[in-house]
Amino acid sequence: MRDDTACTDSDGLARFGYEQSFERRTGRFASFAVAFAFVSIATGIFTTYGSVLSSSGPLGIWTWPIAVVGQLAVAFVIGSLASRIPVTGYAYQWTSRLANPVLGWIIGWISFMFLAVVVVAVDYTVASTVLPVLLDYTANGGITWAVTAVILLGQAALVGGSTRWSEKVNNTAVSAELAGMVLLTVLLLVVAAVRNDMDFGNLWSRGALPAEGYWSFGDLTSAGPWVLGFLLGAFTIVGFESAANLAEETTDPERVVPRAMWQAVLASGVLGFLFLVAVTLAAGDPVALAASGTPIADVIKQTLGPVVATLLLLLVVLAIFACGLVIMMTGTRLTWAMSRDERFPGWRQWQRVSPRFGTPLRATVFYVVLAEVILGLFSAFSEDALFTLFGAATLLPAVIYAATVALYLAKRRHLPANGKFDLGAWEKPVLAVSVVWLVFELSLFRDASFRDAWLYVLVMVVIGAAYLVTLLATRGRRALDMPDMHSIDGAFAQKEQI
Repeated sequence: MRDDTACTDSDGLARFGYEQSFERRTGRFASFAVAFAFVSIATGIFTTYGSVLSSSGPLGIWTWPIAVVGQLAVAFVIGSLASRIPVTGYAYQWTSRLANPVLGWIIGWISFMFLAVVVVAVDYTVASTVLPVLLDYTANGGITWAVTAVILLGQAALVGGSTRWSEKVNNTAVSAELAGMVLLTVLLLVVAAVRNDMDFGNLWSRGALPAEGYWSFGDLTSAGPWVLGFLLGAFTIVGFESAANLAEETTDPERVVPRAMWQAVLASGVLGFLFLVAVTLAAGDPVALAASGTPIADVIKQTLGPVVATLLLLLVVLAIFACGLVIMMTGTRLTWAMSRDERFPGWRQWQRVSPRFGTPLRATVFYVVLAEVILGLFSAFSEDALFTLFGAATLLPAVIYAATVALYLAKRRHLPANGKFDLGAWEKPVLAVSVVWLVFELSLFRDASFRDAWLYVLVMVVIGAAYLVTLLATRGRRALDMPDMHSIDGAFAQKEQI
């Protein structure tokens, strides 16, 4: 049965003008694990909880459910596209086929920029804030750079060497993260209750922030304190669409991939919020806690003792490694997909699949070298400059999601139901929620703290535009031709060319 399904999947891929290049081994849990690992609530909450305490106070955690509902709606919309165009390259493929290849290339380039940045940001987190506490050493710029560089190389070795082993490592890490977060949440609530250490007032506390102006939306250059709390969810609940970038390696991707997306968002959202509530109840003095570089670990240590705190840090290390691993896997597949269409710089090298390893090995080497260069460039300026990566890693997916949802909104009448994943009667309300959420989320980035992130985005867009102009000048319109075929079951053809 599995062989018959794989054969059907390969035949379906041929409709999009491609031959099967990878072995289809990714199943339901592995696909879910890819989406869940990218979201990685352990990584996101550990990284940003302290910032929320400073910018919004503990009250800021109540923005999390709203962000989850918004991102869940986005996941449903993107899942509908992923089900109808189950091709590696996700947003690049969807936009190229539904709009035109120029817009597709731009979205693909923005997606690549995001993946190149976020893998460095994620791995830098474990090197700068987690391992120094876990191993009890003082981290300076040189040590942090070296540790991050080694982590990147380890992830690249797995991604380039074996997809099967990469998935095994990720599946194990996700299973541990799920079990660990559930256990930590229960233990925090039970132990804090038994010790009478729960402070329900923390759930409604603004921390050190004054009441005046707290509920303000801010002005043209800054967001109000409560609004900044949304960055907790905006930074964490992203990357679920990574499952779609392994579509050509997934069995029955039309059904498996979209479900993996929304299930990952829902599981992350529910579990993440329960954990946030538990931590906040046991936080003690939130004003003092906001000054800590590792507030989550401090609460765990204070409530459950140093042994459990150490186990938490180990869990976070594992979760962050898996998160970076999935990001790198996603980035190399996007590089390979754009190179397959002869649209990525150096495409002749990156379009190859290693016959020995069955992976895009050369694309992996390129990707990790680029990540190391980004790490080196930002490290050379200052440690603070590296936090620009976090701003860009929050901004870029919002831009990608907004473009994708807008495309779906414009082209949804050309997307016939496939019987495997359809929004049906829920399509309009889901679209309405996703649009309102994305407009609001994008408004967050007017805050002056994102100025450097916008600058990074602008520089990378200029670089991409320069390459695109060169590509068109040297090869003409044919440089952006998609494979000559019908995109979705003959429903519509690729008509909008340059």
